[in-house]
Amino acid sequence: MPTITAFETSPDRGRGQARDMRVRWALEEVGQPYDVRLVSFAAMKQPAHLALHPFGQIPTYEDGDLALFETGAIVLHIAERHGGLLPTDSNARSRAIAWMFAALNTLEPPIVELGMAMLFERDRSWYAERLPMLQDRVRTRLGELSRRLGKADWIDGAFSAGDLMMVTVLRRLNTSGLLDEYPDIAAYVARGEARPAFRRAFDAQLAVFNAASNDS
Repeated sequence: MPTITAFETSPDRGRGQARDMRVRWALEEVGQPYDVRLVSFAAMKQPAHLALHPFGQIPTYEDGDLALFETGAIVLHIAERHGGLLPTDSNARSRAIAWMFAALNTLEPPIVELGMAMLFERDRSWYAERLPMLQDRVRTRLGELSRRLGKADWIDGAFSAGDLMMVTVLRRLNTSGLLDEYPDIAAYVARGEARPAFRRAFDAQLAVFNAASNDS
């Protein structure tokens, strides 16, 4: 049974924004049971964890003698080992993997930059001037994604690991108001969140946060 790591006390307050959510969801989609080892922020910087993740972050994935870090690599490994997250047709399979990379490399950077600014830069003198620029960068990507998605339920045929990664990235915008400007993308995210595997993963990570809150 694989073991993943997650925050002992997640800074997202159980909203499913921490990156272990992506791995949990993938494992739930393919029906693979897993264990979770919770780590503190201090433990993440200790040699034992750094041997698994050289940048001292979560999640990590261990299965036998294999240890992985980076959610894209972990989710791809899960998808390749189990049915349900990648198409059997070789071309469709390659496209699904391309959408995984697009979620992480094209959509996520401007979304994370916007989120960090909204969290940590509100008191800066230049915040009001910089915010519209960051929002417009995200709008550009959302507009491009909207044109590609059209009226389809999923990005390229059936639900795949590409959709899983894209939905988890887009969920970072849930409190920004930007998704409201793109009803098709908001509906796309809602479809992902309505999947039973997503709900199981979300409930599992929320239970960790609630348990930590009750203990404190």
